[in-house]
Amino acid sequence: QNQAIMTGNDNSNPKALFRLIGLATVIVFLIINNEKFTSHNHPNNRRTSVDMGNGNCKWTPPKYEGFEDIKFFKTVIAGFPSGDKRLTFVQLEALTENPTKDEWDFKHLGMSNHPFIKANYPHHEGIWGWEDAGDQVIMVVRNIKRAMVEYHDILWDIGYAKTWEEAFALVPNLYRERPPLEDFLAWRDERVFDEIDWYGWFIDYYMEGGLMRDMFTKKITTSEHWNMLMVPTAYTLEQLQYDVVVGADTHVEPSYDPNCALITNGCAPVKVISAERLAELDRGPAVGLELAAAVDGKEGMNVISPEARNCIWRELIINKKGLKTFIDRDGYGEDDYSFTKGHLEKMVKELDRLIEKYSNVPWTTNSNAPVLVDIIQEHRGLILEDLAEGRFRRMMKRNSSLTPDRFQELE
Repeated sequence: QNQAIMTGNDNSNPKALFRLIGLATVIVFLIINNEKFTSHNHPNNRRTSVDMGNGNCKWTPPKYEGFEDIKFFKTVIAGFPSGDKRLTFVQLEALTENPTKDEWDFKHLGMSNHPFIKANYPHHEGIWGWEDAGDQVIMVVRNIKRAMVEYHDILWDIGYAKTWEEAFALVPNLYRERPPLEDFLAWRDERVFDEIDWYGWFIDYYMEGGLMRDMFTKKITTSEHWNMLMVPTAYTLEQLQYDVVVGADTHVEPSYDPNCALITNGCAPVKVISAERLAELDRGPAVGLELAAAVDGKEGMNVISPEARNCIWRELIINKKGLKTFIDRDGYGEDDYSFTKGHLEKMVKELDRLIEKYSNVPWTTNSNAPVLVDIIQEHRGLILEDLAEGRFRRMMKRNSSLTPDRFQELE
């Protein structure tokens, strides 16, 4: 069962709506990572990408069979729901010949020996399904505004499917085109204010190695409250409030998600990368090299030679080999999906919080903190440009998507 916090007018029945949306998202994650539904679905044709010498290569899909008995050092690829992890894992697959499996696949299809694990956990669209299989974490960060757009796009691809059969029938739609603007706007008005809080909280979770916090107040919280937040559909928003469960003036000792002890090197990432930069012509190859370095020399990782690694990036990003990703969608561009002034201002406020936090003690000695700050500062600058140029719209009232009262002043 998916987990999601609902807000809004009770008459619009948002709880039922987002349980449906959550189910659709879970189905997407199961589908796009199950090898039976990828574009390279014949195991006899699978072999590693080939180093052709002189910086040239031949891209081939990863192996989906024959690796069951290999001992791997396994990498969790974590990110807010937005297609960023897919862009990342196709690079790692091509660099190493090894396949990726989604967190929901581990939970529902069973444990397996996949060395790359795609994860949205602890976001409500994720689940810790891989038990103790992970050894290290790579965190992928997308522009907060663009992340919201692609998050909705994935839901729309399968038509908010109500059943497994409906979802499987719509597999060919994944990453092909972008939704109508009206569909996005209805979802945006209902979800984005809250998802901005989830976005920053997600980053804190991994940067702080699984420190348990409340996503709305960002306060350190108790195990009892954390466990409630992990199954929020069982509670009303009021029942989940920090002051109700923990108490406004309660001193809480820092504690960590026990799941993080199951990862050999913990939840703190060994590498933080930008999904946008990975796809850029000028900066993308360097990010690809960072991914290769993060797994090079690890047990079971047969990374293609350094001379051929830029070629792998070109094959995937320029020549469009491999699985479709968010950069392959036809139709509207991501910037065509606009937000209200209130949305953009709240995004800037959350990014300001992250920049301030990770620019100061105790983060000044953390190697990932300046990388994260640099990425987020770039995203913040783009949103400030939108605000300065008036690239936003008013909140549009809809019968199925009413503005929560607490957001009225942000319109």
